[in-house]
Amino acid sequence: MTADPMLAYRISALEALFRQIADTRMAGLPIVNAALRVEAVGFEPCASEPDLPPAASGVLLTPWFMNLVRLPLAREDDLGRIGVTRRLALGRERFDFIGAHEAAIGTFDACSLFSPMFDFASQDTAVATAQAVLARLREPLPEVAKDAAEQPERPARRGFLFGRSRTP
Repeated sequence: MTADPMLAYRISALEALFRQIADTRMAGLPIVNAALRVEAVGFEPCASEPDLPPAASGVLLTPWFMNLVRLPLAREDDLGRIGVTRRLALGRERFDFIGAHEAAIGTFDACSLFSPMFDFASQDTAVATAQAVLARLREPLPEVAKDAAEQPERPARRGFLFGRSRTP
């Protein structure tokens, strides 16, 4: 998993929490894809954000959603962030993340990639998709164009994920 024991602990707690949610709150709901299970994919420390503690980012895969997650490295209980949208960096892009809180792990931020998860026939396919998203987000920055007019337009979030740009 990871060499950092604090990060490994936080990721383990995140997975345990969502396994418990799968077994309780989500049990039997028609939105659950039974072919999938909870898994934290590709979590690693991420760039600092103003007013936010050091964190790790990765993808949280569940039978009902796949989210980008920004998880503080140390537990935080900031209930004022619940439901608050913030534009946060993940790799070379910025996305709208929504603040959330669960008693077992504290405050974290999530950005939906897929929900529901019925387009995924297997855990392997879902994990491969999560890994591909993270690989794309974590690509090194290209050389900066000398003129702003030379810089390509950035696609919307879904366009980014599926390789489509805003322009036809």
